[in-house]
Amino acid sequence: MAYTVLARRYRSQDFDAVVGQEAVARTLRNAIDTDRVAHAYLFCGTRGVGKTSMARIFAKALNGGSPQVDEMIMQGKDTDTIEIDAASNTGVDDVRELIANSAYRPLRGKLKIYIIDEVHMLSNSAFNALLKTMEEPPAHVKFILCTTDAHKVPATISSRCQRFDFRAIPSNLIADHLREVVKKEGLTAEPELIHAVARAGNGSMRDALSLMDRLMASDSKKLTVKLLEELLGLPDRVLVGNLIDACADGDVATALTTADAVLGRGVSIDQFIDALLERLRDLMILCACGSATTLVDLSEESRAEEAARATRFDAAGVVHMIALCESVQQAAKRSSSPRALLDALVVRL
Repeated sequence: MAYTVLARRYRSQDFDAVVGQEAVARTLRNAIDTDRVAHAYLFCGTRGVGKTSMARIFAKALNGGSPQVDEMIMQGKDTDTIEIDAASNTGVDDVRELIANSAYRPLRGKLKIYIIDEVHMLSNSAFNALLKTMEEPPAHVKFILCTTDAHKVPATISSRCQRFDFRAIPSNLIADHLREVVKKEGLTAEPELIHAVARAGNGSMRDALSLMDRLMASDSKKLTVKLLEELLGLPDRVLVGNLIDACADGDVATALTTADAVLGRGVSIDQFIDALLERLRDLMILCACGSATTLVDLSEESRAEEAARATRFDAAGVVHMIALCESVQQAAKRSSSPRALLDALVVRL
């Protein structure tokens, strides 16, 4: 059997399983329960936040019935739930074919549902051809449009849809889902690894699961932060912590030596400063809000470690350190001597 990636294998199958978009799921379910389903919907949001999955779940709730049909809908293969990738079907002829086919009754269910993914990729002529059908579609037709660039969808189209904005998924919810996935896969993972992958997902469940897939491909029974650092070429977390401690001690020599050790592992200067910025941001929040704050996403052990480190700084000082890092990061990209700028940054810190 061909391997199925985690992002597909652990895709939400019903409204209750949706992660991070509960408000949208609740509204759509209520629309069905109260018989207030509109003829067209526009799902907006960044990649990997569940737009297409929600569209399929909504279509299944409207047009499903048997396990076989439900499975076909969730796989995008149902005859009455037609999925169209606008990125590869951008022309007016593709839309005209859609319009012509929409006049025919569904083969099995009571509705014919069109899910148009990345709808903003349609040409202007294709949008114009779609306009009239979107305004007054046949009674048996529903449209679900999905896009990552809502501002590229003409107002004449979006105004004819009920719009739902999908938010970036909070890291703590991604982390909870990743723990379940790791458990179901029969593996174990360091708590900090789960949090690190969740943060790396940057609000996208699919990106986080894709990264976890790469980690699992290492064939390691226990997933560790070290494995993640090796896979992505990230700075060693312990070394970055040692560098910050050396800055707190005013120990310039140790700080420079530690920075050299980080770069000696093949980490780019840009990656190094990114890692430093992330750690300093956590310290700033901990200084300002206390160790119990939910604004930092760390395991219990790492939270205790960073909270202790935060006591050596004050919020205003860390803000200044962040500003220094950001300034040098931009300057280093334009400089012919970026290493000199980095070393100067470490001394200033």
